[in-house]
Amino acid sequence: MTGLPNSSNIDMPINPNRFSAYLNAAESHVAAAEPVAMRGRLTRLAGLVMEAVGLKLPMGSTCTIIQEHGDDVDAEVVGFANDRLFLMPTSDVSGLLPGALVLPGEAPTSPPAFNQTSSPHHPWRRATDRTRHLPMGDGLLGRVVDSNGHPLDHQGSLINTQFRPLRGRPINPIDREPISQVLDTGVRAINALLTVGRGQRIGLFAGSGVGKSVLLGMMARYTTADVIVVGLIGERGREVKEFIETILGAVGRARAVVVAAPADTPPLLRMQGATYATAIAEHFRDQGKHVLLLLDSLTRYAMAQREIALAIGEPPATKGYPPSVFAKLPALVERTGNGLNGHGSITAFYTVLAEGDDQQDPIADSARAILDGHFVLTRALAERGHFPAIDIEQSISRVMHSIVDTKQDENARKLRMLYSRYQQNRDLINLGAYVAGSDPLVDKSLALFPRIEAFLQQGMLECASAGESISALNQLVE
Repeated sequence: MTGLPNSSNIDMPINPNRFSAYLNAAESHVAAAEPVAMRGRLTRLAGLVMEAVGLKLPMGSTCTIIQEHGDDVDAEVVGFANDRLFLMPTSDVSGLLPGALVLPGEAPTSPPAFNQTSSPHHPWRRATDRTRHLPMGDGLLGRVVDSNGHPLDHQGSLINTQFRPLRGRPINPIDREPISQVLDTGVRAINALLTVGRGQRIGLFAGSGVGKSVLLGMMARYTTADVIVVGLIGERGREVKEFIETILGAVGRARAVVVAAPADTPPLLRMQGATYATAIAEHFRDQGKHVLLLLDSLTRYAMAQREIALAIGEPPATKGYPPSVFAKLPALVERTGNGLNGHGSITAFYTVLAEGDDQQDPIADSARAILDGHFVLTRALAERGHFPAIDIEQSISRVMHSIVDTKQDENARKLRMLYSRYQQNRDLINLGAYVAGSDPLVDKSLALFPRIEAFLQQGMLECASAGESISALNQLVE
């Protein structure tokens, strides 16, 4: 810089005013200088995984791959090895070329209030916060969005929403309010025999085609909750519209948020859809509201993580599932439940697909261990036209005994015992080989079984409140 002291006049006294002017000039030059943007290059694309060099980003960071022709590709950091980053795309990768420019941050669809950089492609790139932010708030009620928060219902842009981090901070389990209040689901068999508490996490274990989506729709319409969040993860695209219009209905949709990530979306977006639905539920819970979270399905979420883990080289373990899958499941489930000191709650129902109706499937077995109860829907009941096809012998609610009175608990135990005794002797009864009077308990179950079966069945448009269900149970048993 001209005018600064040099070797010929270094011993001369420095004028403080001139030195201050030099310093101010230097600060102006630094402030006006263009910041150095971190850039990387795409070196490999194989299957679902891309590799990039030249960037150092933490796990879970977002980045954008620039294409000279065509739309840019958003990706997320899913692993690294030495100086290589493993990226998983969240959009179509058609047209990518070797050596493509990789920039940190995601390409926003509108100019958000974030720090600006000098990228000619994305002038509003996030400079300091590289975690993914998605819209949340009351403006989501009644809307259908994808895993990135983009509307799918052709009702215009989202309003009255704020961009918030996708991954929230876990709650200290000591600070959670214990489950003490009964949740009315509107389903008689659940209210009477498998009572659910507000803030409980339940798994719906079923094979394909036994009515789990219909049961979810019944609970979405009839459950006493302020907000309903539905995550349709990895299911058939046809079922999304069918669930929204036919099963959920206009009444249920008015207070619901639907996050749809069908089976044809990339695995990263399927996982993000489940995380986004959970984050939305957390947002409303933190406002003091009681939220019902319906996630269909937890198995598809695990399968998406398996695809990612195997693609980046993680070794398979149990039935082809890498260990990271069994670490992701409790991390997702534990975000639900009661809030701090009774401040809001999330009651969650997760569907778990039992392959071939095998209840010992590794995902089903793992989910059963981390949830607060499991309702098993069996194909045998569905084939007999028994809906909802809940097998009360295999199903259990782990908090029921602590939230219901002694009379209901005792009568529920009696009805389950009568139902079980009839099922044990069903073949003898059908063949006419059972002799009346041989077993008084079988005689009683045989006399009451038509009424028991009618009690357990319910139409999808029929609502049975908790009070009505308990009254019907007491009359049936006593």
